[in-house]
Amino acid sequence: MLTIDRPERRNAVDGPTAALLGEGYRRFEADDEARVLVLTGAGEEAFCAGADLKAIETFGNRIDLPEGPLGFTRLIPTKPAIAAISGWCLAGGLELALWCDLRIATEGSQLGFPERRWGVPLIDGGTQRLPRVIGLGRALDLILTGRFVAAEEALMMGLLTEIVPPGKHLERALEMAEALAAFPQDTMLADRMAAIEGVGLTFRRGLDLEARSGRATLETASRGAGRFADGEGRGGAGTGA
Repeated sequence: MLTIDRPERRNAVDGPTAALLGEGYRRFEADDEARVLVLTGAGEEAFCAGADLKAIETFGNRIDLPEGPLGFTRLIPTKPAIAAISGWCLAGGLELALWCDLRIATEGSQLGFPERRWGVPLIDGGTQRLPRVIGLGRALDLILTGRFVAAEEALMMGLLTEIVPPGKHLERALEMAEALAAFPQDTMLADRMAAIEGVGLTFRRGLDLEARSGRATLETASRGAGRFADGEGRGGAGTGA
């Protein structure tokens, strides 16, 4: 679990916090026992309000770092990540949430790109990830207007995975993380990466990528098929993520 702990600034990220986020990400990637990352913000008022514009001088040359200004936003994780959102999820905070595979938010949460109002660009992956998550038309609506969307609208457009009662976002995210961590990992990770990488390919090349990914996990698939034949997992058991 990686927590942005600046509640007095609505968990807005300054330069030192961005560096710590990067360190946390690298620890996650290096730890074979850590199968899922849960990203959240301290308290319930905000997940993250983006970069701390009142401390912009603390970022130094981070804008040019290959990993991204906010720690890891220009990198693609090799394992699943879940955003546990409560309250404000804005600007770079929304870009951090979009970096994750799944997004759980509490009722009353608000999401958007308000930096549009001040001429601040999206530089942490938002222009690339948002269209891939909700489609170009809806993405341009949020990118161009800078309007906020409530959790219910965000769920409807596919920006959120699930809405939970206030205070339950972290509990639900951890529950989902445990479920994902319990699955056979090589096939899940292969399917995940085929989906991510396949978005930018032609349909034919995407199918070829899927076939190569599947071929590499045939041993696990064979064992799983045998367990299913023996009665394991019937009726949806074990799929409660």
